[in-house]
Amino acid sequence: MTEVNDQTDPFGADGEEAQSAAARYKQYVTFMVGDRAYGVDIVQVREIKQWSPTTGLPNQPHYTRGVLNLRGTIVPVHDLRARFGGALTEATETHVVVIVWIGDQTVGVLVDAVSDIVTVSVDDIRPVPDSSPEADVSSISGLVNTEDHMVALLDLVNLFGTQRDFAA
Repeated sequence: MTEVNDQTDPFGADGEEAQSAAARYKQYVTFMVGDRAYGVDIVQVREIKQWSPTTGLPNQPHYTRGVLNLRGTIVPVHDLRARFGGALTEATETHVVVIVWIGDQTVGVLVDAVSDIVTVSVDDIRPVPDSSPEADVSSISGLVNTEDHMVALLDLVNLFGTQRDFAA
């Protein structure tokens, strides 16, 4: 995975140029679930950790694997494969949990592998096509082509909501 150095400007600009470039480009952490590539805005990613067993809780959504203790913070872990209608992932030590912020809540997302960090122009982000009236694409904020594959950019708020939403 590519490291991001917060001390350098990835766009090679300074001052107003840097702000303008930052407005035109976004960075996404990309990861795989099966043969599908997904991305999350790098600003939402807190860390990436190796899979470890979770503690299951009753009355959770079918895609919630349980919770884990992340340095004193209790973090719900959601299985992205199951969230998109597949079976629960047979998690092994090669799987990873992407720890993200959704609003003010920390959440873990179980994926097969993290791929890369990609920088894309906002002009290159394409809308999700309207394929049918029954299709719910609200959890995908856009699509972008990379050298290797097409990446579906996730809208985590629409995909998982927040714990307050589950309680409501």
